[in-house]
Amino acid sequence: MKKSTFAAMIMGTVGGILFAIGMCMALVAEWNAFKPGVIMGAIGIVVLLAMVFVWRKLERKEPIKLSGKVIGAVFIGIIGALLLGVGMCLTMVWSHMIAGILIGIAGIIVILCLIPFIKGLK
Repeated sequence: MKKSTFAAMIMGTVGGILFAIGMCMALVAEWNAFKPGVIMGAIGIVVLLAMVFVWRKLERKEPIKLSGKVIGAVFIGIIGALLLGVGMCLTMVWSHMIAGILIGIAGIIVILCLIPFIKGLK
């Protein structure tokens, strides 16, 4: 295993766990830990962002250049993830099964559209 892959794996795991626990702390009302949860979630995001820079540095890749395509890809990813999350909430929390499934499938389709958007079709 390359050092870059190992570093990305460790940092991704730590950042993901910190973010997930932070969001649980912030969103589960019974825990009464909103502010510490937001802080822990923010630390998780910082670790995940640092992971990208560390991995790119170890792989000797050039920094990411912001372009319209990169911003569009991020926007499409965010919309797809939000649709998938809303579909899951409709299904599991508010018991709107059909609407939740349809919105969740729409979110999956939007996320899958990222592949041809980024890689292109040949």
